[in-house]
Amino acid sequence: MTMHRVLTAVGVALTVLLAAAPSPASPSDSPAPTTVRTRHGLLRGAGHDGYRTFEGIPYAAPPVGRLRWAPPRPAAPWSGVRDATRPASACPQPPGEVPGGSTDEDCLHLNVTTPDGAGPARPRPVVVWLHGGGLTTGAGSTYDARHMAIRGDVVVVTVNYRLGVLGFLAHRGLPGSGTFGLADQQTALRWVRAEIGAFGGDARNVTLAGESAGGYSVCAQLASPAAAGLFDRAIIQSGPCTGSPERPFAPSSVPLSTARAAGADLAAKAGCGSARDQSACLRRKDVSRLLGAEEADQHPAYGTPLLPEDPAAAVAAGRFHRVPVLIGHTRDEGNGWAAAIVQAGHPVTAETWPDIVAAFFPAPEQARAIVRAYPVRHDDGGPVFGAVVGDANFACPTARTGDLLAAHVPVWRYEFADEHAPPLTPGPTPFPVGASHATELAYLFDLGGRPREMTAAQHRLADTMIDYWTAFARGADPNGATTPHWPRRGVLSLAPDHVMPTTTVETRHHCAFWSRPR
Repeated sequence: MTMHRVLTAVGVALTVLLAAAPSPASPSDSPAPTTVRTRHGLLRGAGHDGYRTFEGIPYAAPPVGRLRWAPPRPAAPWSGVRDATRPASACPQPPGEVPGGSTDEDCLHLNVTTPDGAGPARPRPVVVWLHGGGLTTGAGSTYDARHMAIRGDVVVVTVNYRLGVLGFLAHRGLPGSGTFGLADQQTALRWVRAEIGAFGGDARNVTLAGESAGGYSVCAQLASPAAAGLFDRAIIQSGPCTGSPERPFAPSSVPLSTARAAGADLAAKAGCGSARDQSACLRRKDVSRLLGAEEADQHPAYGTPLLPEDPAAAVAAGRFHRVPVLIGHTRDEGNGWAAAIVQAGHPVTAETWPDIVAAFFPAPEQARAIVRAYPVRHDDGGPVFGAVVGDANFACPTARTGDLLAAHVPVWRYEFADEHAPPLTPGPTPFPVGASHATELAYLFDLGGRPREMTAAQHRLADTMIDYWTAFARGADPNGATTPHWPRRGVLSLAPDHVMPTTTVETRHHCAFWSRPR
């Protein structure tokens, strides 16, 4: 059971829910489609019941030809009225969240959802959403933001950015490489500052938000000097800034030297290892050949102009942009991975548990300590494995990130705890996965064109979460007149039967154990 093979299989399994062709909501008979003027030309969007959408808007030039593995360049203006009633292609990626995957490099587009009534005279706060997917899969169009826009009275921008080998390959012959996907995100933020007013957004009030790899991207932007002044608040969902490659389920960054070594390996796998000019050779390769050569998840490179320092070190030293932060995780982050690994033929029993731990924590002393701290006594060890994955990779690093940030900026923390959250994958699981990784997303968005299938109590929780998230976007404080008080001390537990502060999160997730030097 190699770690790479298991993580690859699990990554595919965890995107099944999102693997529906993202489809825009059907326009209503009234109002008529809307046209706005941007600096690049006119855009025709679609009017719906209470909101408008503008999809497939180019924010940078297509990164093709000599622009493959180059910093994003300005988009070209267009004449006439450009149709913006349907999403553009996802960035190149293997099959999974995007059915059939994608090989279309002309993908640097974004989508805007704006509530009726928003306009230059009454601009609304802006939420810019960075999707997750291990920096390898995903698309902005998967996230239908109508509920957030209407209920929260905010403008929501969802962004495509270069992924995988095309976004994060590092190579000596490619200046700026290792962070092109992050550079795309910054270019999208600059577009928002310059253009969002035409859509009714307040360019002076921008919240950068994301989940998983998108949440970690927010961390990277907090640590990137080039992102100074591009956003005013930050929301980090299940993407703690203190991740490390030794805990592979959560995103992290790697030194430039490590990223370049991985880039050299990829060049060899793609057939360019012996080429005199490897950069030119790689630019000639078909996208499908490059995708076939990449590893499961990608890592931004630090020690680069855009990301001079590992975000974990930058946050620990207080070297990050001073903006308020809302940060949290789900209660059962690791259960989805653990369930998928069990279903892949690796049962977690008292007999197999030491070997499974050793596969993911190869240091013998640490592996033995984990087995002692998280005992499996019978044949039902799946939830125990899930707890190890969630505590080590998400819950405790999120607690640590919150502590480090709170030394310098206002921070609000949450734990999503709906044990009956709609599952990410259809069909039975070997054990109940509870509030597993990414399950909170359905409470903020319609995913993959699907309406939310929830109980009445879950719908009320979704409304409460949207109220918190958008109040934070509006005024840097999630509290409002109609929601339970969210104190800055402790963690707010979010579930259909309770929304209340708790002080037991770090104890329940064994964070004292994970904070010990190894």
